[in-house]
Amino acid sequence: LAARHPQRIAARIGFDEGLAHLIEGGVDLFLMPWRFEACGLNQMYSLRYGSAPLVRATGGLADTVRNLDPATGEGTGFSFDEYSAQALLGTLRWALSIYPDRELWRRMQQAGMRQDFSWDASAREYVNVYEQAAWV
Repeated sequence: LAARHPQRIAARIGFDEGLAHLIEGGVDLFLMPWRFEACGLNQMYSLRYGSAPLVRATGGLADTVRNLDPATGEGTGFSFDEYSAQALLGTLRWALSIYPDRELWRRMQQAGMRQDFSWDASAREYVNVYEQAAWV
């Protein structure tokens, strides 16, 4: 396709970390319909860059992406449970129907960018879990 439509489609075989970050930071919606979570970093990059992640709720993706609730404006992205083309397409259509509401979209982006996935935040959570376990 890239050879037939070079003005519209590009293909790059190989990995370029800088380019990967530019792409991830430059998109409005980043699709991650994984059957199994591969590494758990891309959705965090998306959230930090303001690129709404659309994920299948599995592993760390389910832990880090909060499904948007249009009624309250709460959430950081879009997720679906069933591993199927229909579930992905339905969620993509839903996300695209939300996109024109710039206020709601911006609120979701900002919520994602405010999330703290640092080691300090993780360490605080571990301390909380250990303290609770000590009382059991």
